[in-house]
Amino acid sequence: MTGRLKRNLPKFIHHPRPTYVAQNGVKLKREDGKIWSSVRGKWLVETPEEFVRQEYLLVLFHEYGYCLEQIAEEEEVTGRGSGKARADFVIWRSTSDKAARKSPLIIVECKADNVTIQSENYAQGDRYARLTNAPFFVTHNNTETKFWHVRKDRMPGYLEEIEDIPHADATDQQVEELLTRLKTFKEDEFANLLHQCHNVIRNREKKDPVAAFDETAKILFVKVFVERELKSRQRRKNLFTVEYLEDQLGDNPLEDLFQKTKEHYRTDRIFAEDERLNLKPATGIEIVRLLERYNLSDTSEDIKGIAFERFLGKTFRGEIGQFFTPRPIVEFMVRMVDPKEGEVICDPASGSGGFLIRFFEIVREKILADVDRQYREFRKQIESRKRMAQEKQAEALRTKYEELQKTIDKDVSDSRLWNLANRCIYGTDANDRMARTSKMNMIMHGDGHGGVHHHDGFLNVNGIFEGRFDIILTNPPFGSSVEPSDTIIEEQVMLPSELERHYAGIYGDHYRDALSRVRAAKGKPIASLFELPANKGKRKVGKIKTELLFIERCLDLLKAGGRLGIVLPEGVFNNPSLAYVREFCEDRAFIRAVVSLPPETFVSSGASVKASLLFMQKFTKEEQSDFDAKKVAAKQDIRDKYAPEIAKRTGELEAAIAQAKKDKNVVQRKVLQDELKRYQRDIEAKMRAEARSLLKSRFLYAVFLYEAEHVGITATGETDRVPNELFSGNHIPEGMEKTTLELYREFRATPKFFLAVAPPA
Repeated sequence: MTGRLKRNLPKFIHHPRPTYVAQNGVKLKREDGKIWSSVRGKWLVETPEEFVRQEYLLVLFHEYGYCLEQIAEEEEVTGRGSGKARADFVIWRSTSDKAARKSPLIIVECKADNVTIQSENYAQGDRYARLTNAPFFVTHNNTETKFWHVRKDRMPGYLEEIEDIPHADATDQQVEELLTRLKTFKEDEFANLLHQCHNVIRNREKKDPVAAFDETAKILFVKVFVERELKSRQRRKNLFTVEYLEDQLGDNPLEDLFQKTKEHYRTDRIFAEDERLNLKPATGIEIVRLLERYNLSDTSEDIKGIAFERFLGKTFRGEIGQFFTPRPIVEFMVRMVDPKEGEVICDPASGSGGFLIRFFEIVREKILADVDRQYREFRKQIESRKRMAQEKQAEALRTKYEELQKTIDKDVSDSRLWNLANRCIYGTDANDRMARTSKMNMIMHGDGHGGVHHHDGFLNVNGIFEGRFDIILTNPPFGSSVEPSDTIIEEQVMLPSELERHYAGIYGDHYRDALSRVRAAKGKPIASLFELPANKGKRKVGKIKTELLFIERCLDLLKAGGRLGIVLPEGVFNNPSLAYVREFCEDRAFIRAVVSLPPETFVSSGASVKASLLFMQKFTKEEQSDFDAKKVAAKQDIRDKYAPEIAKRTGELEAAIAQAKKDKNVVQRKVLQDELKRYQRDIEAKMRAEARSLLKSRFLYAVFLYEAEHVGITATGETDRVPNELFSGNHIPEGMEKTTLELYREFRATPKFFLAVAPPA
């Protein structure tokens, strides 16, 4: 793999301006609101768009080796007179090809956007590439650079994302190879690199796969820590190199770096106090040798995030695969709750962090799109001022652009992206390996790891406590039980005083109250904190299925009006003995949707239970009051209805019992007493059922029910090119006009009773 993975261009204002100097003096020149175009040989008014373009020219020149004589800027590609039909850059294979006006090699389109690049947003550049017969098309903005193969055998708009564009000195064979190297190779290569590290540790240290993963994760944390210090200029020298480590005098310099990393993440409590690198120094040096040439901080989240997930899935499949919710299910569930900026999410059984990561990505995309929308609207307004000088327009655009960019600098406290990463994402997992994995997974996807903790998901910790979350998404463990012997212990409720002060400063009195509630229950069964274990009329709290307790925990964690998506075994929905659980939910929240999944959905993760997805929305205070009042009224109405019958029948039986007692007929009296008890039990059950039915008719709302057949995953865990009816994509099953998500959104817009079954395979 080349070092190409590590290039990621600086943002418009938040990083130092690059200054590339070459023998011919090509560099970025800016002064007095103007920017120098090296290709056109003149000063231009500097707009944000022009800056992005001139910045990328430096990459073409210095990284790819194209000389200025091979490049045209703002080049007409549709014939004379088409003033707006101009490509940002047109690049020819050679200066002679350019002089002869042969078909170019590459078309480049630059934008000052922040959003993730989608090919459909660059239709103009695609058209230019087709008009000029260029095989390569580059899209570049503030966020990323993508490379495309323009397929002439397909309709316009069809592009294949590829790994890179050729360098100026590429051979014909290398050019042809690049056209076939799809982007997935980048992700695969990085995933393979992580596997290579993993295998080195397994082979040299004789560790099992999970233990080898632990050591790989530790070194990745060290690398991320060192790179962040470099980026923030807290260090001038890269310590994550073989050269640096071999120059150190200590026995194990990598262990020293790990201890510094552990201290950096101390408030996150990722590592135990006595945690060490369990590797021989030579093994650690070899892992550094493999990783040192890649800059993870500057590698796009898209590449390293997907690669890390592939590494996780491959490493843990068959080991602890139950922690992983398939990506198509994660995507569907997040889309169903439709997260928005400012909303706070929690997963109390976070596993590898899939729900939290996808929430982060979707909300980040919405924030960036909103910033771009604001800038476009401002630019339209400025450009409509015909009497305003061009220089003044450019100055106004630069000022507005820089103002907006500051709001999305994730390194600036209280910016929109900082708040998303640091105040909106929370998770916990009882397995320390999974909590650590979740944090690393989030770092690879762009961060947000600070709210994830190694802790029992049933207990309050740091930012995770009752009534706090807008969204809960979770796939809790199935089948196990919370036993009466599972008690709350000291280490689960006590924190170092400085940490407690830190979190109290962020979350205030609600945090202190939440901790107090749990501390007051120290030594008691965890289940004693909940209603469901005793909801069947038991005097003593017994054991209860873990997934049932998670339902109550999730509802407790939600704010009034908050939204829940949870994976549950289907027995919760149809087992008569669990009716009390269903009523518990109905008494606290709207049942918005139930989506039944095919049996193979979780087979690759080691689960054989058929599951469904339950979506609920917790009542607001007003809705809860309305429901409670109607519940009381329904009970009373039914009790009033049966009162004469109960009085009559009870009176008859009590009189008969009294007569048997008077007659000293012990057997008859016992028979009559049993009959009275049976009657009272049966009439109470009958009244409860009728009261519940009456309540539902008075508190009436529609529920979306759907039985899915194709959810984008096979029994072996494959997700590529697999039919998926849940949400829009490239593989909607044939014959389907609307996806499950589209049907649900239509249903929510105009609720009516709905039951859908997928078309047969």
